Amino acid sequence: MDRPTFEDRVAAGGFFEWAEFLGNLYGTPLPEPPEGSDVLLEIDLQGAQQVRSKRPDARLILLVPPSDEIQAQRLRGRGDDEEHVAKRLRAGADEVRAGRAIADAEVVNDDLVQAVADVAGIVDRYRSAASAGGTAVGGPGEAADAPPTPPDDPRKGP
Repeated sequence: MDRPTFEDRVAAGGFFEWAEFLGNLYGTPLPEPPEGSDVLLEIDLQGAQQVRSKRPDARLILLVPPSDEIQAQRLRGRGDDEEHVAKRLRAGADEVRAGRAIADAEVVNDDLVQAVADVAGIVDRYRSAASAGGTAVGGPGEAADAPPTPPDDPRKGP
């Protein structure tokens, strides 16, 4: 989609979330899941902030690289030049800090199979808590393998 078409769609409210990152536009069309289904989005920090604003009940899972060195290797491996790698690492450090402030859980993306299993486990815990009448499992920045945060945890807010 070209930039003018994208911007027209943003103005018309056609995205659940959208962001501009390093000069590129990204967006998620408004989801229409079947009743009782979950919506899982792969979005950046700006998108997560918009989702949290529109849906305060949304559960946000922050995926983080195991280290800056591995993140740089991954970026170079996909063909990014050194200037872009440096920009991405600087932006990434700020995103992780801000993401930890709004995330309900965190997964280290060291091994794809394990990261997928960790995310699936977190989603399952939230589903179980919701079906049992609970409202939350885990707290902001809590690791995927950590026990659920007690309901009276001050990180939860009012």
